[in-house]
Amino acid sequence: MDASEQIYQLKVRLLGISPMIWRRVLVPTSTTLRELHGIVQVAMGWEGIHLFLFDVYAVRYGSFELHAADPDVPLQLFDFRKNERFSYIYDMGDHWEHEIRIEAINPPPKKSYPVCIGGSGACPPENCSGPHGYLERRDETESYDAWRDMDIMTGFLADVVAADAPEREVSDFLNDDVEAAMERMIARKPYIEGKFSRGDLNKRFRAGEHRDLMHQQMW
Repeated sequence: MDASEQIYQLKVRLLGISPMIWRRVLVPTSTTLRELHGIVQVAMGWEGIHLFLFDVYAVRYGSFELHAADPDVPLQLFDFRKNERFSYIYDMGDHWEHEIRIEAINPPPKKSYPVCIGGSGACPPENCSGPHGYLERRDETESYDAWRDMDIMTGFLADVVAADAPEREVSDFLNDDVEAAMERMIARKPYIEGKFSRGDLNKRFRAGEHRDLMHQQMW
């Protein structure tokens, strides 16, 4: 990176979700929209398996299949000012829309870029039917059925302990109800986890994963 190059501090916010899921990242202004796609994928926790689209000043840039303009255009070309916004959509089916805001220009420097300096909330799972589907499944984790499954598992563990038979396999105590409850609880796990690790995210940036994801798309 050129020592004279400017840096943007971006706040990336996933729309339609509460509590808010967001990340704060620093990127050079020479970063292209295609590169920013990869950066947002890593920052938010997506897997890069769907098409993408930016809307900047009413012009669409993104995946070739969407007949959008070429995203190999640097951010500096747009001459953004502080607090200006543009949108980024990932997965045209689930329609995960992100607001990207220019929070600051030339914030205190870091050793390397891109870098995440803040954020909150874990990324929704891929292919969960968008914000509405995600919120429905998240709410289900606190439903009567979820508590009933917890009761089934508690009873199962109590039976294992009460048997006091260390020579027997835990699988000996399983039945159809317990196995079904266990599967449902495992399926709920991605909708319960609400944290992200900034340290792990920045390790992925340093490893260059954003450069891999900027080109990866399946549909």
